[in-house]
Amino acid sequence: MSDQRDPAPYDALLLLSFGGPEGPDDVVPFLENVTRGRGIPKERLKEVGQHYFLFGGVSPINDQNRALLDALRKDFAEHGLDLPVHWGNRNWAPYLTDTLREMAADGHRRIAVLATSAYASYSGCRQYRENLADALATLEGEGLELPRVDKLRHYFNHPGFVRPMIDGVLQSLADLPEDVRAGAHLAFTTHSIPVAAADTSGPAGEHGEGGAYVGQHLDVARLIADAVREETGIEHPWQLVYQSRSGAPHIPWLEPDICDHLEELHGSGVPAAVMIPIGFVSDHMEVLYDLDTEATAKAAELGLPVRRSATVGADARFAAAVRDLVLERAASERGAKAERCALGSLGPSHDLCPVGCCPARAPKPAAAGADSPYATRTP
Repeated sequence: MSDQRDPAPYDALLLLSFGGPEGPDDVVPFLENVTRGRGIPKERLKEVGQHYFLFGGVSPINDQNRALLDALRKDFAEHGLDLPVHWGNRNWAPYLTDTLREMAADGHRRIAVLATSAYASYSGCRQYRENLADALATLEGEGLELPRVDKLRHYFNHPGFVRPMIDGVLQSLADLPEDVRAGAHLAFTTHSIPVAAADTSGPAGEHGEGGAYVGQHLDVARLIADAVREETGIEHPWQLVYQSRSGAPHIPWLEPDICDHLEELHGSGVPAAVMIPIGFVSDHMEVLYDLDTEATAKAAELGLPVRRSATVGADARFAAAVRDLVLERAASERGAKAERCALGSLGPSHDLCPVGCCPARAPKPAAAGADSPYATRTP
């Protein structure tokens, strides 16, 4: 096996995702998992669950992860990469701990982990690392031999993630009526998070206003807007906006909200807009409801033509990017030189999350980082 196809020291890839309900009876138990420890009453969870009940109680994220699993396995097989791919979730079956237990029982000892979140933040990175540490602690308590887990770097600016989004914007612009197309604004959307969490996202040296979370999204938005200009010859104004806020009203979260932004665009005479969910890997519930349902209804109320561009999902170019990330990290772990693909001004992200990266409000053990209690327990 050549170095270009050698995944050593890794013997498996774990797709780590959020999870979602598969039917109406799953909705409240799923939300209980998501909000565990916050003391939210079940009646309130039923209210929150209405978004899921509108779609039969089924989150699209599970089928989208199954499609991504198929795409990864197909890409790996076609390129001679002998690496099994498994799937575990934070909040619903297949649960992370169960998947890791099965992988350990199957003899896997060095596992690369791909999280379905491309950017730095507590909820998008460190919380997954905490989940990994919790799962490893459970396995340790059961007396199992622990695998080592290494989370792959943030891929927000990898060409295989960015290029499909560029094509999605071009398609959405082409789908707008010709008389409003040239004047369309680009609204790049991502999940709103508390301002305090944004300001402390990324390594400690990058903490500050917006932190790495906002900086990374702005870099991707700029990349896409520049590519659209180069390929269409039209300079479309753009802005990074937010969606899916879920926190208490008195806590500052990132703004403006997409619906408020659409009102502002309409009020200033903008003829059309394209909503571009750059913060999401696939069309899960936050995209399906907050953009395709709520924001699209707001635009219709305003009489503002809008289109929503596609997320990356199981695009073959994204699957190829994951293969690239695995082989890059594998080469680096072997001490070999690895080409690290990245677009934009920020360069490739770190492999190992440093101490102080995306800190939690209450410190908890986190795997796959410089402060991991499991970093050196296995080869």
